[in-house]
Amino acid sequence: PPQKGRHRMITRIPGKVASRSRAVIHNGIVTTVTTSPVKSASMLEQAREALAAIDKNLADAGTSKAKIITAMVYLADMSRKGELNQAWDEWVDMANVPQRACLGVVLEGADLVEIVVTAAV
Repeated sequence: PPQKGRHRMITRIPGKVASRSRAVIHNGIVTTVTTSPVKSASMLEQAREALAAIDKNLADAGTSKAKIITAMVYLADMSRKGELNQAWDEWVDMANVPQRACLGVVLEGADLVEIVVTAAV
């Protein structure tokens, strides 16, 4: 369950690392971030796994992908953006399409994709 931080109006959902939250809720808005728990060589598989993790994080925060406002997707290889698009198109709520941007970046280790979303609660 979400745990209250020092500030009563901010709710932080702990991540796997003690110094990071996987979601933070404030003023009716949640921001969450994830990478794929599966570090395969497939951008498509990592994107699907990361989006499934976003679903869990949003559910834990009391919301869903239907309420996503913005998404920022970081890709280790922009030439593979088509694989991300395939996973996204399979996953996104077409009745509530959020704004989305993709950036090519250097990610840590075997991560191919990292996704940050902001959603209404």
